[in-house]
Amino acid sequence: MTEINQGNARKTPSTHERSFSPLNKQRYNGPLAEELGESLLNSIEEVLVALRRVIRATDLHSKHLAKTTGLTAPQILLLQTIRDKGEVTIGELANEMSLSQATVTTILDRLEKRALVYRQRSEEDKRKVHAHLTEEAQETLKAAPIPLQDQFARQFDDLQEWEQTMIISALQRVAQMMDAQHIDASPVLDVGHLDRHSTGIEKPDAYN
Repeated sequence: MTEINQGNARKTPSTHERSFSPLNKQRYNGPLAEELGESLLNSIEEVLVALRRVIRATDLHSKHLAKTTGLTAPQILLLQTIRDKGEVTIGELANEMSLSQATVTTILDRLEKRALVYRQRSEEDKRKVHAHLTEEAQETLKAAPIPLQDQFARQFDDLQEWEQTMIISALQRVAQMMDAQHIDASPVLDVGHLDRHSTGIEKPDAYN
């Protein structure tokens, strides 16, 4: 089919030619581009951008914590849990944070080396060992930024129940689509190994 415009004949763009922007054509070429229309491609890109923002925000916050406190998000969360629970055993910490006892033990070892926690046997039951915060840890928590997952939890709690259910369902489906549903993961918003060291050495613009 042709259109006549001021005496010049030109070919009407085909469906596929109308469906893909130059950016989408470049990014999705081959059979996939033939199957997907512009609307779907734009939706896919919106999802990928949102996922990238979540990953980036988590990474930036982890760097900010390391820069300001020299600690990781799991270390800050563990210190907070000890502060909030008082006398607490390693097993109780593990249950409270939904982490393995081995992971909690490793994090405690690192914090103890930095004189932020100390462990002491219970006076009532010598089989139990309780974790306690030092004064330095108390001061560190006062100055530490609010963990990203605490911010998320507060805003999540403000949502309607149907909105919470929708987010959970959508994220679980995304994990399934990425073949990640069987990956062992703890409910800690952080990147990397949870029991890793934190160097605290970051570029000045790491959180910009």
